[in-house]
Amino acid sequence: MSKEPQTPPPVDSGAQALEEALHSSFTIVKVVMVILFGAFVFSGIFTVEPQQKAIKLRFGKPVGEGDQVLIGSGTHWAWPYPIDEVVKIPITEIQKVTGKGSWFLQSPEEEALNQDPPTGPSLNPAVDGYAITGDGNIIHTKATLSYRIEDPVRCVFAFAAGTNQIFSLAGVSNAVLNALNNALVYTAARYKVDDLLLNDVTGFQEAVGRRVRKLIQEQQLGLVVDQCIVQSRPPRQLKMAFDNVIIAGQKSSQVITEARNDQNKVSSQAEADAASRINTAAVAKRLLVDTITAEAERFKKLRPAYESNPDLFTQTRLIETMGRVFTNAQDKLFLPTAADGKPVELRLLLNREPPKSKMEEAK
Repeated sequence: MSKEPQTPPPVDSGAQALEEALHSSFTIVKVVMVILFGAFVFSGIFTVEPQQKAIKLRFGKPVGEGDQVLIGSGTHWAWPYPIDEVVKIPITEIQKVTGKGSWFLQSPEEEALNQDPPTGPSLNPAVDGYAITGDGNIIHTKATLSYRIEDPVRCVFAFAAGTNQIFSLAGVSNAVLNALNNALVYTAARYKVDDLLLNDVTGFQEAVGRRVRKLIQEQQLGLVVDQCIVQSRPPRQLKMAFDNVIIAGQKSSQVITEARNDQNKVSSQAEADAASRINTAAVAKRLLVDTITAEAERFKKLRPAYESNPDLFTQTRLIETMGRVFTNAQDKLFLPTAADGKPVELRLLLNREPPKSKMEEAK
């Protein structure tokens, strides 16, 4: 008994069209997924600049150990977030923070123009910061700190309680800012207001810098402080009183300077006069010693002649002396001794007219 051939069931055109559409859709989805996966993979390419270092974190933990954690300049790849995260660290760029915890409130416009806000009747501690000096005075002080990253690994990671806690660069900046504000308050409490504002401004600034460096070293932030510039002011409400103190101090310094100049002038003149008198005395001393020495030598030479014949020596010296005396005399009178030994009487006209000069005689 022969079987009749079976005829295929009729094809549903709608189902066939749906099947073809699904097949095309799946193909498009696969292509899109491949493209998205490729884009996801290639999105992990990153570039590190020459002035930067980078650290790759995989699920929050660094990839590598020690110095191998740091990634140098160039093009690198990492799994995109959230698998990997790349932290770039500027190692040569100078970072700056300004500590204003002890400074009065200023708007950005006032700060840009270096202007003070309106002065109220008193300081408002709710909005104005301040510091207290060692002698109990209130001052405003702020500082600008310039620093750079020396140890990138230590800068990004801080070890607390035996676990790695990841810091962002903003967290490091906040840590430096807190250390700077601490240094301002700490140092101001150890200075007198006059020294802080007038007498030892440089010393106060250096002390703030030392305190900041000590705190940064204790926290092991891996930073190097390049410069610390401190600015201090008295309260605005007492500006006039502090200005008067400054003016008085300037006048005092001026008077002291003038007094010291006068002192130096008088001392120099006195030293010059003393030196001149000493030199004159030394010359006179040498002249007197030379004269006495010469007289002594002359006496030694004349002594033998006197001892041999005193009368002759006396008469000779008398004649020599009279010759010197009468050399420049206008009138010369010689009175010999009388035979009986009595003096010869001599009468002189003492009120005679003085001699006339040649010009008067010519007239």
